[in-house]
Amino acid sequence: MSSRLVAGLLAVAAAAGVTAGALMESGLPASAFTWALIVLGLVYPGLGWLLAVRRPDVRYGWLLLATALCLGLGTLDVGLITRTGQTSGPVAALFAVFTVYYGLTWVFLPLLFPEGRLPSARWRPVAWVAGVAVGVHFAGIALVSGDGLSLSHLGSDNLVPVLAASFGQLVVVISGLVAFVGLVVRWRRSRPDERGQYAWMVAGVAVNLVGAGLLTHFDFGGGQPVFGVFGVVAVLGALPVALAVSVVRHRLLDISVGVRGSRLHLVFDVRPTVDEVLSSLGSELEDAPEPVEQLGRLASAVRTGLGARWAAVTLADGTRLVSGREQGEAALALPVGGGPGRIEAGPRNGGRFTGADRRFLEALAVPAALAIQSAGLATRLVNAQEAERRRIERNIHDGVQQQLVALIAGLELARATGGGPDLLAQLREQARQTLADLRELAAGIHPSALSQGGLVEAVEERCARLPVPTTVAAGGELRSQRFPDEVEGAMYFTVSEAVANALKHAGATRIEVRLARAGGRLCATVADDGRGFDPRATGHRGLATLADRLDALGGGVELDSGPGKGTRMNAWVPVDA
Repeated sequence: MSSRLVAGLLAVAAAAGVTAGALMESGLPASAFTWALIVLGLVYPGLGWLLAVRRPDVRYGWLLLATALCLGLGTLDVGLITRTGQTSGPVAALFAVFTVYYGLTWVFLPLLFPEGRLPSARWRPVAWVAGVAVGVHFAGIALVSGDGLSLSHLGSDNLVPVLAASFGQLVVVISGLVAFVGLVVRWRRSRPDERGQYAWMVAGVAVNLVGAGLLTHFDFGGGQPVFGVFGVVAVLGALPVALAVSVVRHRLLDISVGVRGSRLHLVFDVRPTVDEVLSSLGSELEDAPEPVEQLGRLASAVRTGLGARWAAVTLADGTRLVSGREQGEAALALPVGGGPGRIEAGPRNGGRFTGADRRFLEALAVPAALAIQSAGLATRLVNAQEAERRRIERNIHDGVQQQLVALIAGLELARATGGGPDLLAQLREQARQTLADLRELAAGIHPSALSQGGLVEAVEERCARLPVPTTVAAGGELRSQRFPDEVEGAMYFTVSEAVANALKHAGATRIEVRLARAGGRLCATVADDGRGFDPRATGHRGLATLADRLDALGGGVELDSGPGKGTRMNAWVPVDA
């Protein structure tokens, strides 16, 4: 069952209990005061649902839902007692759930504010003592029979439960005062961006405690009913209202509510949850097969998720991709992948990072490690392909080239001696074997012009032997520049394949090749005046493998063609500025 569904069920159950119990107690038509109490009782489940759904990894939202459920069950029980008149049995015993509600509001809501965690390990004894006291208080109230809580009906059967309930309540009250003092200390020591949140929480707890004290001395039927009314309102509404203000005005847990435009339109300005970021990031990584682009999107997700000014992903080889403008030292950093790779986040746009922010970053460590590993594998793949190409080149030099030398020598011998049919048949078979070997080794071989003279010279040499007029245009500065072998090889063979397609498939009578460097990219364009084709119907015509090779380098290839309008191929790879 998803966290959203659980949070929704708890919130609905709490809201239904508060509404039904209050209406059963007062009867219909209900007074304005009853409806006001219902509204106040709905704040807890509403806030709990919002925090639990938007921040399922933060425990405070679930704590609010537990508080709301106790309030709802207790209020429902009061309504049932009013309607049935039962003062004993399971219905009356359910009234004891109010003790849990008081324990949560007096002790645990202020103690665990704002993330649902203890301020430090020193508060564990307080939490344990308060938890046991709440349990004793609950058991004592549940075991009291009849009107045993009234001193006039106190008998031997109820003595132990009443004493246990009284003792548990006393310990809970003392624990609540200790938690309140700790909250005040944390408010005084809080950072400026947190002070508003703590101030409202201190005020809410203080009013709640005062209201609870008034309820022990006044009721609605006494001589001063106004104090009883104030006590009920304070106990039900002080804390949830304080929390609501912290959300609306002070971005509690990075959640804010505002009004957009001229109309009343509530806007929930929230930082995305871990689940939302991981889901969105997974889709984005699938849509960006290039490792470099994947890492860029990962850095952007970290920056957005943390609300940081910048975020960066660094590979083991020192490659670094940054989202945003990198200024200042990293405020958060986390190694990933069990190696030197890491993700970093710069200063936050507002305030400082919290423990929840670090846990958020840790949750992104798995996809970060996978993306970094993917980029490393792609780099190794390109290097391995280049090494294999060099090996094939050596094989040709040491193997096929020697076969050709032997073949030429045999032909010279046959011409000098007037070789007979047997010698010619032998030479023909030798030529066929050499051709077969050449075809096996031809794919991916570096021409000597590419190794020695660079990309422009190799492309010019390739196009000089074509049977149709072909022009090669390149800037003068590009002719003298050299690029990594894998970049030059990828661009050369892409141009060669495009030229071959123009000759074999397009029936071109003129071909233009342009090489340029702009915007951090090395670009190649091959255009012909051939018959053209529909790229959607026929694919890339032999460029698919080379497109994968460009993708591994962070580049790409595009085809612009149509029947009767020729073909234009644009290819690019990123290069250092």
